[in-house]
Amino acid sequence: MSTPSTSRSLLPSGLKLLQWGLGTWTALVFAFLYLPIGVLIFYSFNTSRLNIRWEGFTFHWYERLASNEPILRALQNSLIIATVTTLASVVLGTAGAWILYRYRFRFTGAIQTLVCLPMVMPEIVMGISLLVLFTVLTLPLGFTTVIIAHITFCFPFVLVAVQARLQGIDPALEEAALDLGATPFQAFWLVIVPALKPAILSGALMAFTLSLDELIVTFFTANAATRTLPLQVFGLAKTGLNPMLNALSAVFIVSTIAFVLFSEHLRRLARPSGAPHS
Repeated sequence: MSTPSTSRSLLPSGLKLLQWGLGTWTALVFAFLYLPIGVLIFYSFNTSRLNIRWEGFTFHWYERLASNEPILRALQNSLIIATVTTLASVVLGTAGAWILYRYRFRFTGAIQTLVCLPMVMPEIVMGISLLVLFTVLTLPLGFTTVIIAHITFCFPFVLVAVQARLQGIDPALEEAALDLGATPFQAFWLVIVPALKPAILSGALMAFTLSLDELIVTFFTANAATRTLPLQVFGLAKTGLNPMLNALSAVFIVSTIAFVLFSEHLRRLARPSGAPHS
């Protein structure tokens, strides 16, 4: 029969074993997720066209990528759509968050649930439903339909980010501005909006990234003249191994990671000082 002192002496070694096992499992999970991305970026510098084995280092595929007209046109379309989507999402998300926070009316919870539903709805369901809607409205597919579709699932992310920031703002700020003679709009624009700036920027970056990356919804709502970069990547992937696709994916991945990290940094700045870390 083991004594309490014996059990205490065995405890540290058990904890070390558990810690080692969890660390190993975490490393394997990260390797499973990110090793293929690392291999893709590594082979984007390979001289071999087949990309089956390493033959030498080169920037040739990046040079080809920079001079490829269809890809550059698709990138331009993506940037236009993402920029317009982000601006509209910021306006709708900020205004919607302020209305839901400032005013109380019936069915507020139901309205907020419906607004945030696109965040969890399967993309293929949203894409098909929007295509049916545009067909019923006889609205031709193009930039307008793609932008409407992207705004539908992007602006809730701005709304949620702004709502979280609003919970940490002192209501006395608006009251003080009104007492000093400001109109409700002036109080909102000159007092509330500056306090919401980190959350607005965080939501804007998230909306821009989501719009730039979107494939499935865009597939159902775009036409041949409004092909975006994800659609172009998908088309290149169907033709077989293409080293230029590796270079394009590497640029796309690095850019997306940079936007996401910057957005997360702004989200942390927007968190109220007393709020727990997620």
